[in-house]
Amino acid sequence: MAVVAQKIQMQHLAWRAGFGETFPTISDWENKRRKDIVNKVLIGPKRAEIESVNVINVTDLPDYKKMKGMTPDEKKNVQQMNNQGIKDLNVAWLNMMIKSEHPLREKMSLFWHGHFACRTQDVLYNQQLLTVIRENALGNFGDLLSGVSKSTAMLQFLNNQQNRKQHPNENFAREVMELFTLGRGNYSEDDVKEAARAFTGWGFDDDGNFIFRDKQHDDGVKSLLGKQGSFNGDDVLKILLDQKQTAKFITTKIYKYFVDDTPDEGHITMLADRFYDSGYDIKALMKEIFMSDWFYDSKYVGNHIKSPVELLVGIRKAIPMAFEQEEVMLVFQRVLGQVLFYPPNVAGWPGGRNWIDSSSLMFRLRVPQVILYSQTLNVMPKEITPEMGEGASYKMTLQINDFLKRQYAKKVNARIDWTPYLRGYDPVPRENLANEIAGALLQNTNNIDKKLLEKYADSTTRDSYIQTVTIDVMSTPEYQLC
Repeated sequence: MAVVAQKIQMQHLAWRAGFGETFPTISDWENKRRKDIVNKVLIGPKRAEIESVNVINVTDLPDYKKMKGMTPDEKKNVQQMNNQGIKDLNVAWLNMMIKSEHPLREKMSLFWHGHFACRTQDVLYNQQLLTVIRENALGNFGDLLSGVSKSTAMLQFLNNQQNRKQHPNENFAREVMELFTLGRGNYSEDDVKEAARAFTGWGFDDDGNFIFRDKQHDDGVKSLLGKQGSFNGDDVLKILLDQKQTAKFITTKIYKYFVDDTPDEGHITMLADRFYDSGYDIKALMKEIFMSDWFYDSKYVGNHIKSPVELLVGIRKAIPMAFEQEEVMLVFQRVLGQVLFYPPNVAGWPGGRNWIDSSSLMFRLRVPQVILYSQTLNVMPKEITPEMGEGASYKMTLQINDFLKRQYAKKVNARIDWTPYLRGYDPVPRENLANEIAGALLQNTNNIDKKLLEKYADSTTRDSYIQTVTIDVMSTPEYQLC
């Protein structure tokens, strides 16, 4: 096993457990024990409360019970408010990722956002689900699973509102097993049918609150994964958590997201056993990973293709900035292939090499220049594929697509605050700047031609030199990896 230098280890931890850190922060971490840094990253700031990402209150919304009696114009206004609300929620969460003192919570929430992939055009439901995920992101997986499963967004998305004793709907039960817990091939079709019966009666009211409709619940005896009883939905979730396969499935997904696309079976077995024995303590699992020597093996460093959100947040975390219109971030997300709250399907974003195709790679390399030089956004974003079946949902996705189209050929007006970034390099001698900048932004600098950086840099002042070298390094293929 080839463990890399302390500085690279800290950068590796900063990217995998967050969205990268600044040059001064990594320099500070270099001189501290791994245990202290991991505890700081995992535990976060001393204050216990979790900052909310809310853009709308229940009282701000129209009375949904009266939707059927609304005029077409009133319904249109509700749709527009939801449409704008989801864009605002996207921007608010992205800003939280950039500014949070607890980046692992946001990184973990981003992971769960893909694991519990869900689409709803109701901003309140989106907000409720995001709150459940963020509050439980590093807590107990059982609590997270229960909270997500009872969220209005997920019950609506997976049709459990229509799951009644007389006409069981299997969609919710199937996805809970296939995507949230056991994984495909680890349950039978009979298990799906029996679990669907247990979930009958789970639904939500007009105000978006979970309700159990006992008259619609099948209270008969069910047979599920070798167990028998008059199970309800909570019983099913407990039975699924009792299966060691659930711990293995979740651990494997976390490993692929935070460590490597090709899981090491020995690592997975050890981690899954401890995860299961801990009662599904997510924070303990992440600490186990980040404290392991093998996590810092050179074969895992710099081999992860940044997701679009990781790329955008990383740039904005490194260099403070504000946009004339923050919604432009949705356009960047769309062109790059990852719009928050719009997963491609129930399985979420596939990640890895799927982030890269010929068109997105070329734009990825241009992103730092487009933002930091305020260039014209002359790439037409691909449309979001609408979910079929729901009229309002379909129309609202079309509205989002229309918004994205209107941003074509607009100039990206960003106010860049270079001062903190520039001051971070004050201790570095002029002749070492290119090496230190490349070393701070990249995990592997072997293919970076320092002479070429020097040639194309603006050397008129020290500040302009740092700025242009930074943008050039961020525009390399190597910056797409972490």
